[in-house]
Amino acid sequence: MKLSEKIAAYNSPHPFYTFEFFPPRTDQGFENLITRISRLSSLNPIAISITWGAGGSTKERSLDLAGLTQAEYEIDTVLHLTCTNMKHGMVDDVLKAAKARGIQNILALRGDPPRGQEHWIPIDPRFNHGIDLVTYIRSHQYFSSDFCIGVAAYPEGHPDGETDEDKELEFLKAKVDAGADFIVTQLFYDVDRFLHWVKRVREIGITVPIIPGIMPIQTYSSFLRLIKLCGVSVPSSIMSDLESIQHDDQMVKDYGVQLAIDTIKRITTKGTVPGIHFCTLNLEKSVQLVLENLQWAGGSPVTKNKLIAETPGSIIHPLPGSELIITPSSATSSAANALTTKQTADTEVGRGEVNYAATWDDFPNGRFGDYKSPAFGDLGPWGAPVLSRTEVIDEWGSPKTEQDLTELFVRYLHSEITTTPFSPSALSPESLRILSHLERLTQRGWWTVGSQPAVDCGNSTDPVFGWGPRGGYVFQKSFVEFFADEEAVKEIVQKIEKEGQGVVHYFAGNMQGECRSNVPEDGRNAVTWGIFPGQEIVQTTIIERESFLSWKDEAFSIWAEWASFYPPGSQERELLDVVMQKRWLVSIVHHDYRNPGGLWTFLFGGNIAL
Repeated sequence: MKLSEKIAAYNSPHPFYTFEFFPPRTDQGFENLITRISRLSSLNPIAISITWGAGGSTKERSLDLAGLTQAEYEIDTVLHLTCTNMKHGMVDDVLKAAKARGIQNILALRGDPPRGQEHWIPIDPRFNHGIDLVTYIRSHQYFSSDFCIGVAAYPEGHPDGETDEDKELEFLKAKVDAGADFIVTQLFYDVDRFLHWVKRVREIGITVPIIPGIMPIQTYSSFLRLIKLCGVSVPSSIMSDLESIQHDDQMVKDYGVQLAIDTIKRITTKGTVPGIHFCTLNLEKSVQLVLENLQWAGGSPVTKNKLIAETPGSIIHPLPGSELIITPSSATSSAANALTTKQTADTEVGRGEVNYAATWDDFPNGRFGDYKSPAFGDLGPWGAPVLSRTEVIDEWGSPKTEQDLTELFVRYLHSEITTTPFSPSALSPESLRILSHLERLTQRGWWTVGSQPAVDCGNSTDPVFGWGPRGGYVFQKSFVEFFADEEAVKEIVQKIEKEGQGVVHYFAGNMQGECRSNVPEDGRNAVTWGIFPGQEIVQTTIIERESFLSWKDEAFSIWAEWASFYPPGSQERELLDVVMQKRWLVSIVHHDYRNPGGLWTFLFGGNIAL
């Protein structure tokens, strides 16, 4: 059913709501997301939406997921569709495929600007902005009456920051006049500013439904990343609250739930907006708690995790569970095995009474996560952030030799630059603990792109290593990832085979699809885990074949994207193309987490004092 018709016919004492999901990168994550969507559908959303990777990077998974939810699960689905970096004819193909799957709703987005647009993949000249997509659908004899079309709006201005509010409102009205049926807004945290924006939208004659985007805060670090990506302002009171609890992930998550509740109550009073669009990040518990405590999801708040605080602006705390208490000593003994291998009768992830399926991936910590998680591979709302060519040159220069690349990665380690193509933020504080070793590897020409030091029973609120709720203990094995040539890979493999003694495991892969490893095919290598009162052991960072291959493919695509910013035939382009073709991504884990120097002693030889 078309969303516009469903909104017009909606009859309930509370506003409607929709859920947004993105297609996970792995088959296991995809399958588990279907299960998660099925559970969340019991909360009776009016529709769900499925995101679309920039340039159709998740085209097949987006269509498959939207087709499943629409046809097989009978949930009205909104398919996101971007118009930049789309090859000629791709828009027609997608619209035909959506129509064939019974999808009647499209969210038309401009998407990210083309990466390296001066010299990269040519786009279909018909589509440069969201309005072009709206106009095309509405004027097409085959599609014009088949789709309800939504468009995006930015209450605080577009993240590009190229136009003022008046101009943005003109653009929005033009999209509506071209045939858009509803508006979905970017996430926001400044409610007063949002309400002022809604008033201005109505004053210029826009009458279609405005559906505000709400994203409950999950972790402090992801919150900082998202507000930077989206370019949204945050009231000082919220920043102050979050800074005071930033080292307790559970308190941050609880605060995020309460903040979402307070925000929704304010913006839905007096019919300001008819409904809410939840950006779920493929996580379910926070959204469920928000709806249950608004009493929109059928009855009173849940009892298992009933919220204590009721007053606006207060921090809420789930009652501690009592089913299973794990102590540091018992967790250490069960998690200390070098490598775990799935058994034939492996139990379902998150099946335990406390760590049940709704919450088993509540505390993502690290790039890998668990490849079976529905949230594995999150790229943020509506695609990954990009840099302009000017920004790339300013930040990373014009490397013409491998030595130039070595110097670039060393400069990053020395905090002389704040990003690399593989690290969108400054060097983490924990990396400073092993800085000399990372520098030594990089100077050798093994360019490091990921690492962590060993931690044995750290406090969960430690400002550097802590994560999860307070009162817990965290552990991590040391690992390092880097790009190296094939000769180096052979040297490393020989050393591991000769001296690793079962304590060192590795993966190495190249762009051509080769993968070498001493990890069993079904091995699951947890390198970060935590134990908390009333919970099962939580494993938040896992390196296994599926997750490594997923990251490997992304890493080599980054080399290609980086190369695209330089003209064809240039030294920079040729260098980066050769690196992409010839280098291997190597990941090495040392399992003795009680020996902080174990990995580095193995790699360099001799005793290393940390």
